[in-house]
Amino acid sequence: MRAFLLSLLAASALATHPAGAQALPATATTTTPDQRQRSDAALAVFLAQDDAARRALDPLDTLERGEPLTAEQFRLIFDPALTTMQRARNAAARDALARINPDTLDPAQRISAKAYAAVLDDEQVMLSPPVADMLAMMPLNPVGGLQVEYPGLASAGGPMELATGADHAANLARDRALPAVFDAAIARYREGLARGVTSPRPVVETLIGQIDALLARPPEHSLFMTPAQQAQGLNGKSAMVARRRLLAEYRAATIEAVYPAYRTLRAFLANEYLPATRESVGLDALPGGAALYRALLHHHTTLDLDPAQVHTLGLAEVARIQAEMDGVKTQLGFTGSLHAFFDEIRVDPRYHPRKTEDLAAGYRRVAQVVAAQAPRFFITMPRTPLLIMPHPAYRARFEAGGSYSPGTADGSRPGVFYFNTFDLKSRFMTGIATLYLHEGAPGHHFQISLAQENPRLPDFQRYGGNTAYVEGWALYAETLGYAMGLYDDPMQHWGTLDDEMLRAMRLVVDTGLHSQGWSRAQALDYMLANSGMGRSDAQAEVDRYIADPGQAVAYKIGALTIQRLRGEAERRLGPRFDLRAFHAQVLGSGALPLPVLEDKIHDWIEEQAAR
Repeated sequence: MRAFLLSLLAASALATHPAGAQALPATATTTTPDQRQRSDAALAVFLAQDDAARRALDPLDTLERGEPLTAEQFRLIFDPALTTMQRARNAAARDALARINPDTLDPAQRISAKAYAAVLDDEQVMLSPPVADMLAMMPLNPVGGLQVEYPGLASAGGPMELATGADHAANLARDRALPAVFDAAIARYREGLARGVTSPRPVVETLIGQIDALLARPPEHSLFMTPAQQAQGLNGKSAMVARRRLLAEYRAATIEAVYPAYRTLRAFLANEYLPATRESVGLDALPGGAALYRALLHHHTTLDLDPAQVHTLGLAEVARIQAEMDGVKTQLGFTGSLHAFFDEIRVDPRYHPRKTEDLAAGYRRVAQVVAAQAPRFFITMPRTPLLIMPHPAYRARFEAGGSYSPGTADGSRPGVFYFNTFDLKSRFMTGIATLYLHEGAPGHHFQISLAQENPRLPDFQRYGGNTAYVEGWALYAETLGYAMGLYDDPMQHWGTLDDEMLRAMRLVVDTGLHSQGWSRAQALDYMLANSGMGRSDAQAEVDRYIADPGQAVAYKIGALTIQRLRGEAERRLGPRFDLRAFHAQVLGSGALPLPVLEDKIHDWIEEQAAR
């Protein structure tokens, strides 16, 4: 079975090198040092200029990175003119990169060139009219959409610096531009209504629920007021006047612009759009939906994958993990069937927290173990601190069991591992170790922080990424818990298998929903029948796959790729294999497309074998 899975992944990887990202030679024997220096410099200039141009045409990403964004740029988020500008920039960038001979580059720059070529190729597909136009007609997503992200982006403690009067003026201008931004989103929705492209009903119901949760808080107590309430450096009599003025300006913007914008959006979604939404949930129900799904699979995994093969891979992984689960449930003292244990674990109090502190204390204990064990697995550890906090109440209902918020490259803002306390009785004590390893350390926190803290990398490698690499690494990081001794406890061993099962089921359910006509109820039944997930978590997962097609598939695809590469290195190098050095190679170039990562690791294996 394992040979079948690995051969399937290998075949997929070999078929996915796009035209702009072909394998590059490992050496350039005829290149002089001066030529290499000139080529490296030309590539560095190109990457810096095009990355800046790309970011300038991505307003939401600019906000998330805490970089200056004018109200005029903010208004472009859902404007069709933005896509036109992005297409022109992409075409020019592809032409410019093609003029740099990769054979003349230093090995590290060659990796950067290859990775950026893959980024540009994927971008070209995602900006093509068949793909971009369909996605634009479904502009808001419950998973990371502007409607749920903007409160955090505009608040104190968010990524935007709010230290000066100019900072506050720009923030207030964006607040006042929010009605125009949401009006543009409504216009795209109406375009979709006219062309028969609509979001599934459950997606829209979730959007409305998110907006209701935000509007339930009085404006004076909303996140939009926190920049004034928490303004720093305002002391003395004149500062009191400045603080009152700032409070009045934020209150006016919140009451006159922000809340009305959300109310207008909600009214449209509930009264005009929801009655016209489709009952079907998969992309295959839309005209051109099958091609869109394959494009999204490639976008998230960086591989050209056949949905039917992914579905088969998922079924095989589910069967393998269930066999391991059967042994662990016996260790936990349960003699009945695995399916009976799924029901037992949902209701037996010993598997669930009684209070929030039970979860918090558990995560702190795991964090201490990981901190002590990390030097065995990693040469370099992040400088950025990592905090452990519960999800904010206003968004906990719509979040998974845990998530990660990156810190800043200079360490001025720490990374945060968030855990979910909503519907506490449905949470599990069994998943504490594996969830922290994935969302915290050494998962997302190590991968993202080490990239951000490495000034030698181009910005797109420091701050960018693809789902298969980023989430694949985090899922792979969960497996390190075995060597750390965290899964010696059968409770935590069960938890990691249960989480691995989740990622395997995603291969089945995501492809089932979007390529095989599965219903929402069918997907939920499958997840409850094949795991010990609580109903709340399972429902949130299914709705996430409906809202964000293809993204969830990338976790398992990425993790299997890293596991396969590690296995190849172990077999080839034998006693000379150094796990710390392997991890340094995987993490050392930032988030790479999987074919580029594979070439890098193969080159490293050959170099190590030749020593």
